[in-house]
Amino acid sequence: MDTNVMDAAPTPLPTRLTAQEALVCAMVLMGVSDRGMTDAELAAMSRLVRELPAFGDFHPSEIDTVTEVVLGLLDQADGLDRASEMIRDALPPRLRETAYLLACEIAAADGDASQEELRFLQDFRIALDIDRLVAGAIERAAKARFQVI
Repeated sequence: MDTNVMDAAPTPLPTRLTAQEALVCAMVLMGVSDRGMTDAELAAMSRLVRELPAFGDFHPSEIDTVTEVVLGLLDQADGLDRASEMIRDALPPRLRETAYLLACEIAAADGDASQEELRFLQDFRIALDIDRLVAGAIERAAKARFQVI
């Protein structure tokens, strides 16, 4: 048996994200904020990555890689704060609203935002320094997009 494989250190977590990784990170954080990601949330993430211009050269299969990074961060004591900082640092102010919108889209994707998801959104809005009125408009738009008849 090769002991080098067993002795190998875990892959270090990145210290920086690309803008596209940061946007995906926002969606993943929302998806796991209530301790489980639904099929509807996963499908929404994949659809958004395929359709939005911000993800022009980002392949949907890279969502898995970003998810692993997020889960690694969340295993740390200050992981949520660190992930939010990395998102904020990777994005210019105009794309921070996009990150918040994507998180709202994931919250709305399965039809109901849990208390954990709502708490995450509030903390995320503050971490990204998004105006409360702007955040309210984004939240309302996401909710309206997922209404059923």
